[in-house]
Amino acid sequence: MKNIELLITEGVKKAVAELYKGPADNLNIAIQRTRKEFEGDFTIVVFPFTPLSKRNPEQTGKDIGEFLKNEIEEVEDYNVIKGFLNLSISKAYWINYLKEKFSDKEFGIAKPGKDSQPVMVEYSCPNTNKPLHLGHIRNNLIGFSISRIIEASGSKVIKVNLINDRGIHICKSMLAWQKWGNGATPQSTNKKGDHLVGDYYVLFDKKYKEELKHLMAGGMSEEEAEKKSKLMEEARGLLLKWEAGDKETIAVWKMMNGWVYEGFEVTHKRLGVEFDKLYYESETYLLGKEIVNEGLVKGVFFKKDDGSVWIDLTPDGLDQKLVLRSDGTSVYMTQDIGTAVSRAKEFHFTKLVYVVGNEQEYHFKVLFLILKKLGYSWAEGCYHLSYGMVELPEGKMKSREGTVVDADDLMDEMVRTAKEITKELGKIENFESEEATQLYTTIGMGALKYFILKVDPKKKMLFNPRESVDFEGNTGPFIQYTYARIISLQRKAEEAGIKAGIDLKEIAGKEKDLIIKTFEFNSVIRDAANTYNPALIANYTYDLVKEYNQFYHDFPVLKEENAEAKSFRLALSLHVGKVIHNAFWLLGIDVPERM
Repeated sequence: MKNIELLITEGVKKAVAELYKGPADNLNIAIQRTRKEFEGDFTIVVFPFTPLSKRNPEQTGKDIGEFLKNEIEEVEDYNVIKGFLNLSISKAYWINYLKEKFSDKEFGIAKPGKDSQPVMVEYSCPNTNKPLHLGHIRNNLIGFSISRIIEASGSKVIKVNLINDRGIHICKSMLAWQKWGNGATPQSTNKKGDHLVGDYYVLFDKKYKEELKHLMAGGMSEEEAEKKSKLMEEARGLLLKWEAGDKETIAVWKMMNGWVYEGFEVTHKRLGVEFDKLYYESETYLLGKEIVNEGLVKGVFFKKDDGSVWIDLTPDGLDQKLVLRSDGTSVYMTQDIGTAVSRAKEFHFTKLVYVVGNEQEYHFKVLFLILKKLGYSWAEGCYHLSYGMVELPEGKMKSREGTVVDADDLMDEMVRTAKEITKELGKIENFESEEATQLYTTIGMGALKYFILKVDPKKKMLFNPRESVDFEGNTGPFIQYTYARIISLQRKAEEAGIKAGIDLKEIAGKEKDLIIKTFEFNSVIRDAANTYNPALIANYTYDLVKEYNQFYHDFPVLKEENAEAKSFRLALSLHVGKVIHNAFWLLGIDVPERM
């Protein structure tokens, strides 16, 4: 059957062409759901048609409404309020719609076409001097979810991770381990590798501050003390040794990074995120030098007297940006230029989405502009999915001081909190211990993911673990509980020999509204993909669940005496359950079969 929005769009074009003898092909036809306080299912904004109709918006709306009612069988009635035409669609259409979509298990999830060009999404991108923390969790969840959403809208997606495994911050951890580690390993300390290395990063900072304090007590200013710091001098020396390929330094670097990689893999797996390809900064940081030198010949870049290479972006409202130091070494921008170009050659993507915190907004403005000036057409498809920082009730987190909320610890806490609240509410009666343990994980991780993903990525957010595990309100567990209720209905129906069926000729308004709500799922996915915003999926799912729970409260399902109505309501419930399942899959959240 034809999509109702397409039918309306075609009908409006025909109305304008026939009623007003005007060109209709390029009309801006805005169709939206009718607001709850007005009667109707879909609303058309009439104002764009008035230059052709030469009539006021209300009369234009009446003209088009009457035309659509006569022309389109599915349009049952209409009303006009100022410049808005509200259309009521027949219940028969929605019954047939449900009948057609009921058996579609992948409802809402499109498959990438053969000719669809890939979209690359880069996320996670951790440093190997510390474990992942709460900020990384938001990054990973947004990146993984938006990858699934883009794919569900019909594009191929390549998920990549650039691991920052070199630089002075890595050398700080290495130096602290060499000085005070006494040969400690993850095995000897019974500690996860990324946590162990992170401890030495914190230890370096502690020892460094002690040294500064001692130097300043001897009469130095803070600036002088920083310049005289032996510890920082040693860390810089270690970086020079690494860049020179010193065998002993490289061996320690490989060993400690190996510990961290194993730790990251465990955390990523527990978070439920994955990547198609891993990049390492140690392998990419020199990539851009050749491209910069080529750009220098073309006049895109210029060289200063000290030999450093820059680009002047002041005509574009930015500033001058360094791309090669005077000694010929690369900077972050050089690396990012080279990495982007090599990825484009390898994957031929149409879009490259960088999921990076909003403190890097200027960096990406500069990067994208440089790529355009170098003549890369795909640079138009580069996008910085800038997200706000995550804060706790206690305030901001600081890695060097060891005050970050560790990702592993937070996941443990979420599962513990889910266990406590679930037990308090008595939701695990008749559960085997293994099943109960799995349920705590599903609820705890669902609560964490949903609480983060329901917030628009552009906004900073305050994370409250206990609030996120509430079984009421806009939370993951509330939605998971509704899904489990629907699956329980299905089990009871099977036991009673009741089959889902869609043979009714007449349905109630609330049943019709619920079908229309499921109809919206496809457009929500498109909007979420186009705006890179998983929060649209999360909050749509909450609205759907609220509407379903109201329906469930007002309309008996298995206790309904009319057999056809009983089968229909069961089918409608199962269809809603499928939408919840698919929406949560897009968010990377599991749903329990029983709660």
